[in-house]
Amino acid sequence: MTSESELKVLLLAKPKLTLAAAESLTGGHVQARITSVSGASNYFLGGITAYSLEQKVKLLGVNRAHARKENCVSQRVAVEMAQGAAMLFNADIAVATTGYAEASPKDGIASPMAWWAIVHAQRGGKFAIMSGMLEMPRATREIAQERVAGEVLRELVKYLREWRG
Repeated sequence: MTSESELKVLLLAKPKLTLAAAESLTGGHVQARITSVSGASNYFLGGITAYSLEQKVKLLGVNRAHARKENCVSQRVAVEMAQGAAMLFNADIAVATTGYAEASPKDGIASPMAWWAIVHAQRGGKFAIMSGMLEMPRATREIAQERVAGEVLRELVKYLREWRG
């Protein structure tokens, strides 16, 4: 079973959960993988690709000062993007990706790298939060985008398996 197929099963089990996505680095790859599975409309509420600082702030509520300082690439930005997507779509769970799909010498980035985050809405407006960083030396832009999309979905499946017990 692929990660995407298992994701469907885990999200539709009782209690049924809904999912949203916020992407930057992956440019829609996460959403494409989620919606490639028949029946995704039963749990996937939607997603947003916010590539610029302005859109991350405006649409997802990312902290402008921090994001500007980090060129929109940090654990905090990924978490804020995921929280923003969860709130924007009123989803139980949201995932987010941000990073560099290729080296950026001016920013001190030698090879592609990304932060991903998963948030799960809890009672009282709080979130359970998971996040991680992925470094991808020698990866092309396309490979980096696919690897990060796959990683965040694998981590989501792992989280849901553990949460469901």
